[in-house]
Amino acid sequence: MVLVSLTFIIPIATLFRLKVFLTLLLSLLQIIIPYFCKLLMSTYNFRDIERKWQQYWQDNQLYKVEGPSEKPKYYVLDMFPYPSGAGLHVGHPLGYIASDIVSRFKRLQGYNVLHPMGFDAFGLPAEQYAIETGQHPSVTTDKNIIRYKEQLKNIGFCYDWDREVRTSDPDYYKWTQWIFIQMYHSWFNPQTGKAEPIQTLVQLFEKGERVTSINKGWNELSEVEKQAELKVHRLAYKDVSTINWCEALGTVLANDEVINGVSERGGHPVVRKEMSQWFLRITKFADRLLEGLEWVDFPESLKEMQRNWIGRSEGMLISFKLIGMEDLSIQCFTTRPDTIFGVSFMVLAPEHPLLDLICSAEQTVKIEKYKAYSNSRSELERKSESKEVTGEFTGAYVLHPFTDSLVPVYIADYVLMGYGTGAIMAVPSGDSRDYAFARKFNLPIPNIFDKVDLSENAYEEKNAILINSSAGGIDLNGMNYSEASSLIMKSIEDRKLGKRMINYRMRDAGFSRQRYWGEPFPVKYSGETIFTETLENLPVTLPEVESYKPTGDGRSPLAGMDDWVKTDDGMVRETDTMPGYAGSSWYYLRYMDPDNQNEFCDRSKSDYWNQVDLYVGGAEHAVGHLLYSRMWCKVLHDLGYIGFDEPYKKLINQGMIGGVVYYCYYNPEIKKIYSYSLTPDTNGLLQFQVPYEYIGDDENFQTDEIEAFCEEFTQFKSYEFVMDQGNFTFEKAITKMSKRLRNVVNPDEVIENYGTDAFRMYEMFLGPIDQDKPWATKGIDGVSRFLKRFWSFYVNDDGNLTIDDAEPGEASLKLIHRTLKKVQDDIERYSFNTCISSFMICLNELQGHKCRNKEVFKKFVIMMSPFAPHICEELWQKAGFGGSVLDAQYPEAEEKFLKDDDFNYPVSVNGKMRLQMNFALNAPQSEIENSVLANEIVQKWMDGKPLKKFIFVKGRIINVVV
Repeated sequence: MVLVSLTFIIPIATLFRLKVFLTLLLSLLQIIIPYFCKLLMSTYNFRDIERKWQQYWQDNQLYKVEGPSEKPKYYVLDMFPYPSGAGLHVGHPLGYIASDIVSRFKRLQGYNVLHPMGFDAFGLPAEQYAIETGQHPSVTTDKNIIRYKEQLKNIGFCYDWDREVRTSDPDYYKWTQWIFIQMYHSWFNPQTGKAEPIQTLVQLFEKGERVTSINKGWNELSEVEKQAELKVHRLAYKDVSTINWCEALGTVLANDEVINGVSERGGHPVVRKEMSQWFLRITKFADRLLEGLEWVDFPESLKEMQRNWIGRSEGMLISFKLIGMEDLSIQCFTTRPDTIFGVSFMVLAPEHPLLDLICSAEQTVKIEKYKAYSNSRSELERKSESKEVTGEFTGAYVLHPFTDSLVPVYIADYVLMGYGTGAIMAVPSGDSRDYAFARKFNLPIPNIFDKVDLSENAYEEKNAILINSSAGGIDLNGMNYSEASSLIMKSIEDRKLGKRMINYRMRDAGFSRQRYWGEPFPVKYSGETIFTETLENLPVTLPEVESYKPTGDGRSPLAGMDDWVKTDDGMVRETDTMPGYAGSSWYYLRYMDPDNQNEFCDRSKSDYWNQVDLYVGGAEHAVGHLLYSRMWCKVLHDLGYIGFDEPYKKLINQGMIGGVVYYCYYNPEIKKIYSYSLTPDTNGLLQFQVPYEYIGDDENFQTDEIEAFCEEFTQFKSYEFVMDQGNFTFEKAITKMSKRLRNVVNPDEVIENYGTDAFRMYEMFLGPIDQDKPWATKGIDGVSRFLKRFWSFYVNDDGNLTIDDAEPGEASLKLIHRTLKKVQDDIERYSFNTCISSFMICLNELQGHKCRNKEVFKKFVIMMSPFAPHICEELWQKAGFGGSVLDAQYPEAEEKFLKDDDFNYPVSVNGKMRLQMNFALNAPQSEIENSVLANEIVQKWMDGKPLKKFIFVKGRIINVVV
């Protein structure tokens, strides 16, 4: 019985205690749960806030752009990205964030803002990936675009995605093909300085107002001759050109794909060979491209790059008669005809057309060998200043036009057929390359410059006086550059030895690629005759191909598609495709009217949106893309399709956000790896790059990090890590982010940890938009804390706003209006980093004032919304202001709050500041002087000495001189 009772009583006691415990727990939860609910409500939950508003803006199409409109327009454009499989890293969005801020700000100012995004989707990388993986380029490109769009949307950009364009979309490249057709059927009229339909040239020929190149009447020409004549003038034309051919890869390579005569991929031999290519006659627009730079707001460094690329130079075309070949002469272009008496040899490009005619029998073998050597070198290598001097004597001589001396003719690969005439009159005393060549081949270096030492280098300046420059009835001795140039040019013209001319370094733009993944040309052939497709037959779409590999004979993979190449009308298609810059040359126009099936862009829409007001992109596109798009714009303007001939009013090149690379040094013999602080002299040590993920937030190496590092790099497991007083530091370098260097930072991870608004503001806070800067994730903490303080100052524990209608003090009103003005000014001069500083200062002072006035708060939220749109939209909605903060009006800074009524003057005695005194700005000087001189501190430092001078500068300083 006892045992039974005990076994019964114990469970009852346990249940009683459990009941008491549960009761206490329930009571405690009733206290704790509301507390945590309040805490959660008041916490700045950026993830939920940002997802909420991104979805809201998308669902309600708040970024939808309509136009034309009665509102003034503002067009902001980003250089659209090529969608690689790697996605975005934190450096990519820098320019996008800047343009997004401007777009939102201009919308707040009442503008109808066009801010679109698309993808430069054609190109070699996608095709190369297809070759390697067997996936169609369109499949991988679409996957990559989906990834990019996810990332871009995650950063909260205000793009109207309904206007998205992709250069690989047939609905888009239909119009790329159409624009090409317009260029093919156009020419540049030098009389009007504009592109015109080719038919106007035909009419000039028919009327006899223009002479054909073969001096025959137009009606005397056969149809073949007529087409040949028109080809000389067409803006798009086909011609034979020298290209880089790699036999092993079976493909044509771009200049930057060739290094030291071999292919970058695989290291296979590359030779130069001639191949039929399409070109755009951009050289005809050289002067207009130069002139246009005076009217656009581009960085001066970028303008200079374009000027150098165009390379306009004024000089003379001079003929040198060949000895023994009286009917032949070599023409060369020179910008320094004043140095003609310094000519001691002549140099031809190895591709010069006269070479086979003038080469002596004795030199033939050497010349052919050198030509083969030159063919193996890219143009970039031939231009290199540091390359070895090479060349060969041709066995030919020309006659100096003034001295009648014999001048030997050489070939060398530093002379290019693409510039001038492919021949130079070599003046070794005045040109460093000619000087090096003369030294190498023991050729004379006649000195034609007074008081100039040529023992080590040539003299390339223009400010020397000429000597040894008299013969043939011409005396330039004692003359400067200007005087000598004027006299010698007149003499050359009078003697019919040459003529003045303008030359350009820029060549016509190569427009052919022997690739698959690009825009097909809307061209077909019947024999040698070229026909373009009609609009009704556009687009000419890419066929499906089994292999994207090069054909091995220099032709595109399309050449093997007989069903596609042969057309129903018995012709054959062009199998080259257009280059990557084709689609990017006009995409800014398609954004204006993306769904138009009848024309590339309705004229009423291009007249409304007009030029791009702000274009943001990388400096790597400073030459190629910008020159081509500017040319296309001029052609479309001249032909009457658009009303402006420069596409971009203002351009900003954003700087690079670099990744930090960390290095340490080690000694493999004694198996020690050292803190960088202990290795001021790294001689005898080996360098090793430590991947970013093993570096702690304090940029130190701790035990856990070292262990993880050694698990990957097992060779260091047996090493001693030599610390410096417990620290292990690294040598640091800033480089471009790349997978190879393992310093890529994914924006998705940063946003997940800190939020989109913090990420956007931190990118802007890093420094001026146009400067390079390093990324350091730990630096984002400061911006993150600012946003949390901003939230908590205006939101209480219940999640409600704490704003009020209490009258703000004078100091708070001055603060908010001055910040409004400063932020507006800073945005308009693209100084985004200083805007972030202004926000922080403003919040700090408002907190000091304890100012939560509703109107002050409203102005602050609007002002900050372009930078941190999500948190500002949430606060805007909580305040019940109505609508969206996107459509608010940027507040006007009231003038009365921008001016001070008084000033805190620094007061100096004998030039040393001793105190500050506050006076009304309109106070008379006599009143201020009396107050200052009566001040105890001033009297102390005057030390009873008489006043000599009272210096007063209103709103600046006060100085008492004794």
